Amino acid sequence: MIAFANAKINLGLFVTERRADGFHNLESIFLPVSLCDVVEAVRADSEGIRFSTQGRTIDGDIETNLCVKSYRLLSRDFQLGGVDATMLKNIPIGAGLGGGSSDGAHMLKILNTLFELNVSNEELRSYAAQLGSDCPFFIDNQPCFVHGRGELLEPIDVSLQGQHVVIIHPGIHVSTAEAYKGIKPKPAPFDLRSIQQLPREQWQQVVTNDFEDSVCVQHPAISTLIEQLIQEGAWYARMSGSGSAVFAFFNARVELTNIPADYFCSWGTVL
Repeated sequence: MIAFANAKINLGLFVTERRADGFHNLESIFLPVSLCDVVEAVRADSEGIRFSTQGRTIDGDIETNLCVKSYRLLSRDFQLGGVDATMLKNIPIGAGLGGGSSDGAHMLKILNTLFELNVSNEELRSYAAQLGSDCPFFIDNQPCFVHGRGELLEPIDVSLQGQHVVIIHPGIHVSTAEAYKGIKPKPAPFDLRSIQQLPREQWQQVVTNDFEDSVCVQHPAISTLIEQLIQEGAWYARMSGSGSAVFAFFNARVELTNIPADYFCSWGTVL
């Protein structure tokens, strides 16, 4: 069974307060986009899970991969058979695009179908939350207003039909922990749930990302990239998550002329 584990982008990201448990409360809109990894799993005669990857190199022990963790998590509550699984990694790693979270959530959905577990989406979201804050979003995979640590989801109508989105990764690694160190939490300056009432020509000034100020000081190539995309005709360009990927919306696909050739660049759509 195959799943196309898509990325997400953050439409606005406001860090509103530091919690007593050490995490932060935030507000954002998650949008699913067409850039994706490919996750495949089939039943096997062997016990447990055998997992391999292709495409982008993934650092770390195989047991830390969220696809493997998904299998281990469900196997605590269900008698799962053996699985041979593989993943083609296309989404840049550590880029603020939720690729790993998507892989883990889609593996949960694959295993649910493969072994006929009949786990509801509500229950799958609960399992996904044990994998990571972003994971529950990918169970229903629809535009959502996100708050709390990122695990509280409210479906939202954000119409971007016909728009083209480009995602560019400059090959810079941004540590999420370091990104949060540069943040001073404050109340959200704009209620993202009302974004449909905001004229698009105001999005760039209003729908901001709190991480950009501190991250761009450390990595000015990111702010340069955002400026270049606006110059190329994008009506909105921002960093996704804590970076370092940048995305931009265009009314029509264009030939980008100012983007370095060694940057990852992918055109697609909002799902």
